[in-house]
Amino acid sequence: MSSINHEYKEWDEKNPQLTTCNQNTKNIMQGSTVPQEVGTDKEVIFTYDVSFKESDVKWASRWDTYLLMNDDQIHWFSIINSLMIVLFLSGMVAMIMMRTLYRDIANYNQLETQDEAQEETGWKLLHGDVFRAPINSGLLCVYVGTGVQVFAMTLVTMIFAVFGFLSPSNRGGLMTAMVLLWVFMGLFAGYTSARLYKMFKGHEWKRNTLKTAVMFPGILFAVFFVLNALIWGEKSSGAVPFGTMFALVCLWFGISVPLVFVGSYLGFKKPVIEDPVKTNKIPRQIPEQAWYMKPAFSILIGGILPFGAVFIELFFILTSIWLNQFYYIFGFLFIVFVILLITCAEITIVLCYFQLCSEDYHWWWRAYLTAGSSALYLFLYSIFYFFTKLEITKLVSGILYFGYMLIGSYAFFVLTGTIGFYACFWFVRKIYSSVKID
Repeated sequence: MSSINHEYKEWDEKNPQLTTCNQNTKNIMQGSTVPQEVGTDKEVIFTYDVSFKESDVKWASRWDTYLLMNDDQIHWFSIINSLMIVLFLSGMVAMIMMRTLYRDIANYNQLETQDEAQEETGWKLLHGDVFRAPINSGLLCVYVGTGVQVFAMTLVTMIFAVFGFLSPSNRGGLMTAMVLLWVFMGLFAGYTSARLYKMFKGHEWKRNTLKTAVMFPGILFAVFFVLNALIWGEKSSGAVPFGTMFALVCLWFGISVPLVFVGSYLGFKKPVIEDPVKTNKIPRQIPEQAWYMKPAFSILIGGILPFGAVFIELFFILTSIWLNQFYYIFGFLFIVFVILLITCAEITIVLCYFQLCSEDYHWWWRAYLTAGSSALYLFLYSIFYFFTKLEITKLVSGILYFGYMLIGSYAFFVLTGTIGFYACFWFVRKIYSSVKID
């Protein structure tokens, strides 16, 4: 850097012409002009010089210098760690499905032929109650429909990111894509919620559809508005403008809500999902459960392994969000996402089988909460990350951190809970359609 004593004939703000610096003057930084003297009363004119050099690096690889900051070995360790969890759970599911469950079905069908049905034990005893509608079935339909919407949004976003359509050079591109995909995936939310609601013999389909369209985004928008108001109060440039907030509301009520109603209409037009066995009019009494089969303990245990499959990758995601680092290894993230799906499905199937064997037929909500409890561990990890990695001292900054992490944990709860629910739904229908029941 050097100071140049620039000269000009007549100053024009819109088109300044310097006699010491024009398109024919080169290498002015190497002493071709007189230096600016210190302490003079003459005005200082700032200029800069740019030289462009042709590069052999392809355009698609220009960001590699910034994106390859993370150590790939750590990500491979994360993948291997998650795969070990999946293999462990897959072994348990295979043992249950191929040995224990196959033997149970063979024995039960044999008992039917020997008129020994009165000696039934285990999960077959529940055939008259296992498909009984749960408490707050409408709320369950809302959460399952919302979970399908979150899952579809996440899956499509991941695919776009893996194929390179979402680049970090486009700031806000990832978030914009997620919001738009969320809006258009409302069709699947309404369809799924309506199908379940009809199966549970619900009648207030309009109220159920409205809840599906409003409840989850309403909670998120309320928390986000409060957090944004705090940023406004601090007069920070990071606050979302009022016009953007209004645009989000217009997308929500102008596109998402109508699509949810369209999906709900299509779902109700479909024939009802028939249960493989009939439900008794009088509910069966549930025997006293062992302490390890209590709902609270079972639910909390079920969330550990899904969280364990993703927590290493979660560290890099939090670092990219809160410590201004790039995260662009979406190939690893997609693999971890698939492992998360498998882990949630398998752990809920295993625990659901143990629950049915202990003659407890209240599996609907427990299946959802078992996989969804991994969100609790995610939020607890965010607390640990806050005190160990971040140096936030202001109250408002701390509230913003925990507010945004609460939003993320809530979305994670809805996603993983829906995966666990559908895994158990498929499993229960599969096993009860495989036995002969009079």
